Amino acid sequence: MNHTEVTKFIILGFFEFPELQLLLFLVFLIIYLMSLIGNLLIIITVCSNSHLHSPMFFFLSNLSFLEICYVTITVPKLLAMLIAQNKTISFMQCMMQMYLFLACTDIEFYLLTAMAYDRYVAICKPLYYTIIMNKKICISLVIVSWMTGFLGVAPHVTLISQSSFCNSNEINHFFCDITAMMTLSCSGTSVVQTITLIEGSILACTPFTLTIISYVYIISAVLKLHSAKSRQKTFSTCFSHLTVVLLFYGTSVAVYLRPQSTDSMDLNKLLNVVYITAIPLFNPLIYSLRNKELKETLWKTIRKTSFLPELMKCCKQHLQYFNSK
Repeated sequence: MNHTEVTKFIILGFFEFPELQLLLFLVFLIIYLMSLIGNLLIIITVCSNSHLHSPMFFFLSNLSFLEICYVTITVPKLLAMLIAQNKTISFMQCMMQMYLFLACTDIEFYLLTAMAYDRYVAICKPLYYTIIMNKKICISLVIVSWMTGFLGVAPHVTLISQSSFCNSNEINHFFCDITAMMTLSCSGTSVVQTITLIEGSILACTPFTLTIISYVYIISAVLKLHSAKSRQKTFSTCFSHLTVVLLFYGTSVAVYLRPQSTDSMDLNKLLNVVYITAIPLFNPLIYSLRNKELKETLWKTIRKTSFLPELMKCCKQHLQYFNSK
C-alpha cells in the first residue's frame, strides 16, 4: 500500500488543559531549572573537592550528568509548546529525541547497577575495596554503561523510523515517546515489540538481577553485624542509592511494562511526567540529604565559590582525574 510520507509530527502535549498552559509552563520551568542547578552543584562539588574523588562519588557525578541530559532532551521542547504553542517537530528531530531518551533510560539502569556493585564491594569486601574499585575499573564500568545504552536502543529507533504513519501525525504525548509512536504506526509493530521483549529480558533484566544480587549480599553482611548502631551506620551508606533504585525501577515498570493501548496514553503522559521530571529533581536531593559528607561539602561549595569559576575548575579537574592513574 502507498502511504503519504510523514515529514513532521504534531505533539499534542497537555491539550486537555488549555486554560492551564501558562501555569504548566511555570511549573515545568521551575522543575527544569531546579534539576539543572541541583545536578550541576553535585558535579561541581564532587569534581572540586579531592576528598570526594572516590568511586561512589565518581558514579554519582556521572548519574547527575545523565539526569541533566534527561530533562534537557524533553523539557525545553515542552516549554516551547506550552508558551509559544510551537507543537510541530520534524521527523528527524522526533527520531533523535526518542533515541536519546531511550538511550538515557538504559544508561541509568547500568549506572545504578555499577553503583550497587560499588556498595557491595565497600560493605562485603572492605579490605579489597581500593584494589577492586580502582580508577581503571570505575572508568570501564562508566564507558560500558554509556556505550551499551546508546547501542542497545538503536534497533528500536531504526525500525520505528522505517514505519509508515498513515493514521495520523499527531502524537498524544509531550515528547516523541516510543509507546505513542507505536500507536500511530500502520505498518505493524510486532517486530519492535519482539525486539523490546528480547532486549528487556537480556539488557534490562540483567542490571536489575545484578542489583538485586548485590543487595542480597549487602543485607546479609549488614545483618551479621552485632551492634544495631553498626548495622544502621553501614546500611546508611547505600540507603540513598537504594531509594533512587526503587524510584527509578518503580516508575520504569509503571510506564513501559504494563499493557499499552490508545486509551492509556493519557495515563502514560502522567507517569512520564513523574519519570522525566521528578527523578532528576529528587536524585540530588536524596543523595545530598542522606549523605552527610556530600551535604557538608556541598554547602561549603555554595558559600565559598561562585558558579562559573567553579564550573571551569570542575571541568579541568575532571579531565585530570581521567588522565591520572
